[in-house]
Amino acid sequence: MIKSLLLSLTLFAGLFANLVQANVKSEISTDITHKVWDKLLSDNVVAINNGHSTQVNYAGFKAQHSQLKAYLDLLSATSKSEFYSWEKSKQLAFLINAYNAWTVELIVSNYHPQKNHQTKQHPKLKSIKDLGSFFRSPWSKKFIPLFGETLSLDDIEHGLIRGAVDTRVTDTGKSKYNEPRIHFALNCASIGCPALREEAYTGEMLETQLQQQTIRFISDSSRNFAKGNNLNISSIFKWYGDDFKNGFKAATSFEEFLLLYVNELKLNAAQQQALKNDDMKINFLDYNWDLNALN
Repeated sequence: MIKSLLLSLTLFAGLFANLVQANVKSEISTDITHKVWDKLLSDNVVAINNGHSTQVNYAGFKAQHSQLKAYLDLLSATSKSEFYSWEKSKQLAFLINAYNAWTVELIVSNYHPQKNHQTKQHPKLKSIKDLGSFFRSPWSKKFIPLFGETLSLDDIEHGLIRGAVDTRVTDTGKSKYNEPRIHFALNCASIGCPALREEAYTGEMLETQLQQQTIRFISDSSRNFAKGNNLNISSIFKWYGDDFKNGFKAATSFEEFLLLYVNELKLNAAQQQALKNDDMKINFLDYNWDLNALN
C-alpha cells in the first residue's frame, strides 16, 4: 500500500516536473523567436531621413537567409491555441512581426544582389509590386504557413489584425485589437511605407513602440504637412480611413486622430481649428512603391 502510494507520488512528481519544463521551454522558444528577428533587424535596417524612414539591406538578409528561415519556422510552429492564450498585446506584436518578416522573406527570396543589372534570368527587383501579376497582387499570394493554414500577407493584415473581431465585445464592428497605429508598424517593403522598425515588437513594449512609430511617420514633413488651409497627408489615411474612426483615444475620424498629433504636424492654432471644424482641404499624396532597399 505504502509502496503504491510512493510510486504514485513519484509518477505525479515526474509528470509535474515535465509539465513545468515544457512550459519553460515554450517561454524560452517564444523569447528566442523575437530575439532572432530582433538581431536580424538590428543587422540589416538603417535609419535615414533624420530617423523618419529606414532602408533595408536585403543583401544582408540574403546572407542571413538561414536565420530568417529559422525564425519563420518558429512562427509557423506556434499553434493557434497557444497564440490565443496570450495577452492581446503579445498577440498583436507577434502578428506585426510575422507580417514584416514574411514581407522581407518575399523580397529576399526574389532578390539577387550579385546582379547589378537586369538579366533575363534575374530581372532587377525595383518594387514589391513586381512580384505580383495581372490577376493577383503580391499581398494576396498565399505562401505563409501559419496556424495550420497557408495564408497571404493580406490574410494577416486584413483578416488577423484589422478584421479579427472579439466576440466578447458587444460592438462586433470593431477589430479585437482596435489599433489604428498598426498602419505605422506594418512595412510593405516600399519607400512610401512607414519605417521598418530596427527592433522586434514585443507585448511588453508594444504601446511605446506603436506610439514611437506613429510619431516617426506623422512628423515626417515629406509625407504629412500643412500649407495654409491645405493638409497634405499620406494615402494611408485614405486607404484605411475607417480604422481611425473607431474611438482610439476618442477619435471618430482620421482628422480627429491627426489632431492628437498637432505638434508633430506643426499645425498652428488657426490650422488646428480649421481641422476641428472640417474646414481644411485634405490632399492625399502619391505613394512611392519603389523598393526600400539600401543598395
